[in-house]
Amino acid sequence: MPTDIEIAQKAKLVRISKVAKERLGIDDQHLEPYGHYKAKVSLGYLESIKDRPRGKLILVTAISPTPAGEGKTTTTVGLGDALNRIGKKSIICLREPSLGPVFGMKGGAAGGGYAQVVPMEDINLHFTGDFNAIQLANNLLAALIDNHIHHGNELNFDARRITWKRVLDMNDRALRDITVALGGPGNGFPRQDGFDIVVASEVMAIFCLATSLADLKERLGNIVVGYTREQKPITARELNAHGAMTVLLRDALKPNLVQTLENNPAIIHGGPFANIAHGCNSVIATRAASHLADYVVTEAGFGADLGAEKFIDIKCRKSGLRPDAVVIVATIRALKYHGGVDVKNLNVENLEALEKGIANLERHVNNVRNHYGLPCIVSVNHFTHDTDAEIKLLAKKMAHHEAPIVVARHWAEGGKGAEELARAVVSMIDTTPSDFKFVYEEGLSIWDKIRAVATKIYGAADVTADTKVRAQIKKLQDDGYGHYPICVAKTQYSFSTDPALRGAPSGHVINVREVRLAAGAEFIVLVCGDIMTMPGLPKRPSSERIDIDAQGNVVGLF
Repeated sequence: MPTDIEIAQKAKLVRISKVAKERLGIDDQHLEPYGHYKAKVSLGYLESIKDRPRGKLILVTAISPTPAGEGKTTTTVGLGDALNRIGKKSIICLREPSLGPVFGMKGGAAGGGYAQVVPMEDINLHFTGDFNAIQLANNLLAALIDNHIHHGNELNFDARRITWKRVLDMNDRALRDITVALGGPGNGFPRQDGFDIVVASEVMAIFCLATSLADLKERLGNIVVGYTREQKPITARELNAHGAMTVLLRDALKPNLVQTLENNPAIIHGGPFANIAHGCNSVIATRAASHLADYVVTEAGFGADLGAEKFIDIKCRKSGLRPDAVVIVATIRALKYHGGVDVKNLNVENLEALEKGIANLERHVNNVRNHYGLPCIVSVNHFTHDTDAEIKLLAKKMAHHEAPIVVARHWAEGGKGAEELARAVVSMIDTTPSDFKFVYEEGLSIWDKIRAVATKIYGAADVTADTKVRAQIKKLQDDGYGHYPICVAKTQYSFSTDPALRGAPSGHVINVREVRLAAGAEFIVLVCGDIMTMPGLPKRPSSERIDIDAQGNVVGLF
């Protein structure tokens, strides 16, 4: 089997203007081409189609991630291709990859095998520059804060209470905690600072939740960047930063149109991580897709306890979007891992471990069906070492959950391998109405919201926090932010805050160790467990395998 990049480089792409016109009815004048195979769609055109009927929205999520891999993006692409193959006008919506994982260890976000979006190298490496624009907007605000303090500090910033960090779209542990402005009076006032990765920036979250340029500017102005000694919040608007920040983001806000290996349309836009942010592509992209096709396939980050919960409680709450069905991606290998099998033994049949690991899938299905109120299908991403006995056991164990099991082979066969899945999804949408609901109501207190998510979705017994954190939560509540949804930052590998607890742990305690206000994005970030907002590179980063040949072709990129 060739590598992902070898498959992508042999693809027969068509000009993106042809994809736009023939598949979506978008004329050339509404496109801003970035070469022949990618383009941005004008916001004016998207505004002109906002009154069209909305297509059916399909959310792809997954079991808790494992080193064995699940294939959520691959399934999203394969399902989109399969829907088009069976005669349904379909488009997929994905997040943009961050260079941190691309050069680190997780990999890109363009799918895999014969279910990919292309041009794969461009999408994984810089793409149309959206992340760079977000990085610049974020860091302009950081520079304006220190410049304001240097020139007299009219707003009375308390240098100990500046909350705004600089960002970089790269994993760099050395930048987590730093001291800035060393070197004398001309360089400003020294203070402790640090960097986050771009996908953790509040600018990224705002970018993905904004509905227009005006909404983007308003939200950017609402960012709380620090506090006075009297703990009065100071906003980006008071620094007159939001106008220039919006200028930097003006072009980035237009969604990006590319294609799959089978020349079907795909919109890729925005990319907050799901364990430290809300993990969904932009509202603008998903809304646009819903007016351009009869079926929209989108994904949420990581498992259904993290990405899907935030998709429901943050993105859907803010945008009015409502999924019609959910696809939960699982693999036999990953379920055996949740059953306790070591990674090197996952290709060996092990029915006992599989039966034990299915508990993880059952918890996710229960959450989707009973706590989100949505019909769901389990897509088993097929691997060559999966045995008939293992697949039969999975189907038997899941039979009473009213979540059909469909084996999909899109990685090896493209859209053809996911046609059964596509038909099952269409049938479910046609026959099973959703009973959509949020995990918590807006009027609950911040503390009751985290308790609802922890006990309903994570299976936890209780939530704890030290006195300082409880006081911060109370202050946010008293200051009028209690109606905001919450964004829980925790490990993606477990329902608990301990990444080593596989399967479906219950009765554990969720400890909130840090609270952050995202006033522009309009949610409260609750950091639980050990979460890094600036990851580090592994001992053998993926970048060591990435190279370019004499003809200018990228090699070693997955």
